[in-house]
Amino acid sequence: MRLLRFAALRLLLVIPVLFGVVTVTFVLVRVLPGDPVQAFVSAGSTATDVEAIRARLGLDTSIWQQYLTYLGGLFRGDLGTSVATGVPISTELSTRVGPTFELVFLGVGLALVISVVLGVWSALRAHRPLDHVTRVGSLVGTALPEFWLALVLIVIGYQWLGWFPGPGGRVDRGLAPTPLTGAEAVDAALTGNLPSFTSAVAHLVLPVLTIVVGVSAALIRTVRATALEIRAAQPWACAQAHGLTGSTLVRGYLMRGTLARLPTLAALVLGNVLGGVVLVELVFSWQGMGQWLLRGLLTRDYPVVQAGVVISALVFTLAYLVADIVQAALDPRVRV
Repeated sequence: MRLLRFAALRLLLVIPVLFGVVTVTFVLVRVLPGDPVQAFVSAGSTATDVEAIRARLGLDTSIWQQYLTYLGGLFRGDLGTSVATGVPISTELSTRVGPTFELVFLGVGLALVISVVLGVWSALRAHRPLDHVTRVGSLVGTALPEFWLALVLIVIGYQWLGWFPGPGGRVDRGLAPTPLTGAEAVDAALTGNLPSFTSAVAHLVLPVLTIVVGVSAALIRTVRATALEIRAAQPWACAQAHGLTGSTLVRGYLMRGTLARLPTLAALVLGNVLGGVVLVELVFSWQGMGQWLLRGLLTRDYPVVQAGVVISALVFTLAYLVADIVQAALDPRVRV
C-alpha cells in the first residue's frame, strides 16, 4: 500500500513538470532569432504575400493566443502541423519515434546489463590486473567522441570485415516489414517476417554498439565504485562473519545493494542518450526523431521543435517515475 501511494504521488508530479516543459519550450522557440515565414518567401513576394503566409501559419495573432491555441490542441491530442512540410506532426512522429526508441532503449538496456556485470566483477577483483584493465578500458571508452567511434565501427564492421550493412537505412531494400510500430526489428518480429528481422537486427548492430560503448564505459566506473562501497560497509563484514560466502553473499548483499542505486542513474542516462542520439542517427542515416528535430530547429519549424521536446520530456519524466518506483521497491527507506 505504501508503495502504491508513493507511485501515485510521483505520478502526480509528472503533470506540473510536463506543463512547465511545454510552457518554457513554447516561449523559447519564439524568442530565438529568425522568422519561419522567410522559409516560404520568394524573391518576388510582396508584403501582402508575407502576411498571408503568416496568417496561414497562425503567427499573426498574439503570443498568448498562440499559446492557448497550442495548449488546447495538446489536450485534444493535436500536436499541430509542420510548417515546412504541411504534414500533421502526429503523422511524422509515427514514422520517427519507433526507430529512435528502438535504438535508444536497446542500446541503454544492453549497456546497463554489461555495466552491472563488469562493474561488480571488477569490484570483486579490485586492484588486480583484470580490474586495472577494466578501469582503463572504461576510461578510454568515456573519452571517445561518439561520432568518431561510430565512424570507426563503420570502417571496421562494414568496410574491412563486411559483417554488417553500411550506414544507409534500417533494413535492406525490399525487405521492409509491415509497419506497426515504426521500429523495423519489432515489426518484423511481431509479423513473423524472419528475413526482415534478420536484416533489421544486422542494421542495428553498429549504431547500438556505438551507444553501448559510450554508456557502459561511464557506468562501469560508477557501478564498481558502488560495489566497493558496499563491500567496505559493516553489513558486508557482518554477513561474512555469519558465514555467508559465494553466490549468497554476492547476490544477497552486493547485487541487491548495487541495483538499488542504479534506477535513478539509468533514467538519467536514458535521458542523455535520447537527447544526444541525433549524432548517431546522422552518421548511420537512421532517419529517426533526432534528425527530424534537428531539421526542425534549423528551419525554425515551431511545431516540430515543440513536439520533439515534449515527447523527449515525457519519456524522460516517465523513466524517472519508473526509476523511483523500482528504487522504492528495492529500498523501503525511499518510500518514507
